[in-house]
Amino acid sequence: MIYLKTEEEIELLRENNLLVSRTLAEVGRHIAPGVTTKELDTLAEDFIRSHGAVPAFLGYQGFPASLCISINEEVVHGIPSSKRVLREGDIVSVDCGTFMKGFVGDSAYTFAVGEVAEEVRQLMEVTKEALRKGTAQAKAGNRVGDISAAVQEYAESFGYGVVRELEGHGLGRKMHEAPGVPNYGARGRGPLLKQGMVICIEPMINMGGWEAEMDDPNGWTARTADGSLSCQYEHTIAITKQGPKILTSQDPILDAPYLYEF
Repeated sequence: MIYLKTEEEIELLRENNLLVSRTLAEVGRHIAPGVTTKELDTLAEDFIRSHGAVPAFLGYQGFPASLCISINEEVVHGIPSSKRVLREGDIVSVDCGTFMKGFVGDSAYTFAVGEVAEEVRQLMEVTKEALRKGTAQAKAGNRVGDISAAVQEYAESFGYGVVRELEGHGLGRKMHEAPGVPNYGARGRGPLLKQGMVICIEPMINMGGWEAEMDDPNGWTARTADGSLSCQYEHTIAITKQGPKILTSQDPILDAPYLYEF
């Protein structure tokens, strides 16, 4: 069942997503060669708790950390570790969630560690733009498939693979609500988008094929089947009378230069 939110509930979701944005900005300032993913996770947990929230991922279905931190060929759900050290030229996807005042926030961003190759930079920019394309379709009267097709068509026009095993989702009092929001599909298909829906759009785009392997021994981390790099960005979007409202902040006062306009 799809749960339509009131304006007051959307405001509480916005507060959570503002904190998620600020947490990602704080983490981003510490990403550098030689830093461990565990250090970033500890930083994020302390930051979230110091602002009156709790990490939404920690303990969720048994997940053992506050952030999902996925490096290079890892698509999603990388588990932070003191043994995982960031290296020059890596790309690292950081997925963050908060729980505060009965609601959840959720967003992800892929950071470059130092300087990355031009082809890697292109993958990152294309994935960002695919998110923009999908967000533009998040309007009342459209269908989920309009979002999915916009993401897929743009990413595949560059020869990239669009992950199919994982998808975006509704967001509210729970981390994952209906509807699911795939990153591939056909226009005019899927659930109808209505005012009051809040969804997470999160393209996961591979430099190679679209297939992802879900058989990591840790039970969580997904990787590209062919070992190619993968990139992810995610925003939480409210569907309003005025069109898509991005609840993840792009406010420059957060000192977060990666928070981009759509």
